[in-house]
Amino acid sequence: MKDSHKKVEGFHFLPPGLAAWINSFIPEQNYDGLIPWTPLEKPLSEASFALVTSAGISCKKDEPFDMEREKNDPTWGDPSFRKIPRDATESDIRVNHLHINTSYIREDMNVILPIARFAEFERDGVIGRLAETHYSFYGFQWENDRFLDQAIAPMAEQMSREQVDAVLLTPA
Repeated sequence: MKDSHKKVEGFHFLPPGLAAWINSFIPEQNYDGLIPWTPLEKPLSEASFALVTSAGISCKKDEPFDMEREKNDPTWGDPSFRKIPRDATESDIRVNHLHINTSYIREDMNVILPIARFAEFERDGVIGRLAETHYSFYGFQWENDRFLDQAIAPMAEQMSREQVDAVLLTPA
C-alpha cells in the first residue's frame, strides 16, 4: 500500500543562517524538520481554490495594514487580514508592506495574488472553481497566537463556508 502522507521540509529554500535564526524562535518539538503534506482528494479540474498572500494587499475601500506601529516596534506585525474579492484588479487594491518592494504588485497583482490567472484556469477547466473570496495578511508575524486567532481562524472559517478544497499561498 502506497503511503499517502508525504512530508515537506519547511526550511528547504531558506539560506541556512536565516533558517537557523527563524528556528531559534520556534519551541522545541519533534517534527524532524518536516511538515505534513495532505494530498488533494479530488482532481484539480473538480477542486475549488482560494488564494492567500502575505504581501499586505488590501482593497482601497478597506483600512490598510498598520505599518506605522511596526516602524516604532520592529518586532510587531499587523495580525489582521483582508478579504480580496475574485474580481479585484490592480485599480482596486493598495499594497502596504515594509519588507518587500511593492511596486511590481501595484503594476500586476497577479505576480503575488494570481486571481486573473486562476480565473483563466477555471474558464479552461484546469480547476473546478475559483472561490469568491481571497485573502491577504501582513507577512511579518512574531506574535503567532494572536495572528492565528485574528487572521488564520477567520480565513479558514470563510473558506469552509465557501467550500474551498485547496489554497495557494504566495509568500511575499
